[in-house]
Amino acid sequence: MKLKVVIHTAEEGGYWAEVPAIAGCVSQGDSFEELLSNLYEAVEGCLSVDIEDVELSDKDRLLEIAV
Repeated sequence: MKLKVVIHTAEEGGYWAEVPAIAGCVSQGDSFEELLSNLYEAVEGCLSVDIEDVELSDKDRLLEIAV
């Protein structure tokens, strides 16, 4: 999966970034390298969903896909 990321220079120093394809997925870092590391972690967290809270009926199917 490839995602476009918008990287901003923070006024107080460092960087912050947002992933427009994933609502609310943002991260920051004091250096560009730290920002990249934090971005991977943020995207993983934003995309991981705990399905234990999802109610499925006998007519529903659960499917896992890789993109």
